[in-house]
Amino acid sequence: MGTPTGRAVVAAATLGSGMSLLDGTVVNVALRTIGEDLDADLAQLQWINNGYLLTLASLILLGGSLGDRYGRRRVFVVGTLLFAGASVLCGLAPSAEVLIVARLLQGVGGGLLTPGSLAMIQGVFAPEERSPAIGAWSGLGSIAAAAGPLVGGLLIEYASWRWIFLINLPLALLTVWIAVRFVPETRDPRPPARFDYAGSALAMVALGATTYALIEWGDRMALPAVVVGLAAAVGFLWVEARSSHPMMPLSMFRSRTFSAANGMTLLVYAALGAVLFFLVLQLQTVAGYGPLAAGLATLPITICMVLLASRGGRLSNRIGPRIPMTGGPIVMGVGTAWLVGVDADTTYWLDVMPALTVFGLGLALMVAPLTATVLAAAPDEVAGMASGVNNAVARTGSLLAVAALPPLVGLAGADYADPAVFDAGFQTAMLICAGLLVLGGLLSWVAIPARLPLRT
Repeated sequence: MGTPTGRAVVAAATLGSGMSLLDGTVVNVALRTIGEDLDADLAQLQWINNGYLLTLASLILLGGSLGDRYGRRRVFVVGTLLFAGASVLCGLAPSAEVLIVARLLQGVGGGLLTPGSLAMIQGVFAPEERSPAIGAWSGLGSIAAAAGPLVGGLLIEYASWRWIFLINLPLALLTVWIAVRFVPETRDPRPPARFDYAGSALAMVALGATTYALIEWGDRMALPAVVVGLAAAVGFLWVEARSSHPMMPLSMFRSRTFSAANGMTLLVYAALGAVLFFLVLQLQTVAGYGPLAAGLATLPITICMVLLASRGGRLSNRIGPRIPMTGGPIVMGVGTAWLVGVDADTTYWLDVMPALTVFGLGLALMVAPLTATVLAAAPDEVAGMASGVNNAVARTGSLLAVAALPPLVGLAGADYADPAVFDAGFQTAMLICAGLLVLGGLLSWVAIPARLPLRT
């Protein structure tokens, strides 16, 4: 961390993954404005949010494998450039349908750059230096995700919702310049001879069909989509179990720690994605906030991440990952339950700010230990795969929660613009998210070891 190369690796990795994480949350604060501007219904807004997560979650595993084979920096740079091009298309989209397609393309770029960002750190840093580097990467990247509503609010208030996408172009060019000029290339010394394209295609079909069924439930094609999704999921597991070059080796899940960490990731990031999706709409539709005020309201999460995320990594080094990975989600659950009180008569300093501060404290406590635990449970030579699996699980959790919760709590059509209807759905959604977070914490307590093995 004290060398120019080390700082460059962390900078490039953080800028790239942070840009991807930012786009996963910055869109939330713009959804109401986008819906009004492009005449979109709630299902289309869900697809605008989820189209990105769909291709990202489906391809992130393949992206990790490609990086291990062809070079993590090279694939990272290609993904960053593709992400930038798709962002420009998003910013120029004339309709909701075009924006959804552009978001799907954005996810393809994210699927290449996201696993490469962490794998570059894993490949360049010595084992004893990885925890601080991972802590800085995860903390700063999480800040980008948490700052999304704030950035989106500023751009919508003073420019246009289109700039939440167009701003990615200069960030991407800076990221590519740092990576090409200063970051050394690393790769798996024993890469597979072929790539698991069949597995990647089946993963995309499984997630896509399931997402369609959840969002469009009640449509005559929803039930066939469920059948297709289940068949593709079974086919994916069959291919991965028999392939000589799987993008997700099922053998990694023989590790109880790896399986538990990813199970906890699914639950926690499902809740995280849903909380951010619902909250900014609740603040605008029910509490009467403008886009900027709704974005500023989430500032406590950003402050907690800035001040405490790296310290969460150091705490995990001292006491082990079990306590932070248990306490973090449960604290987040308390903050989420507190948000149930956000309504038309809400007071920011009594309802929103303290709830999000508690939520941010739990997130800062959990993020770095979770990442370090996932990587410690997998061999170093498959760093790209391990990173890809965990990132795919996180995005899948958010994808499924944002797809499932609106219809589950009775929201559809133009309900996102109806204060009375949306308020009732929001309260139920927050209670469900709080339950998911508590379950994630309990899973960590039962299955995560008190200490991680020391790698050399």
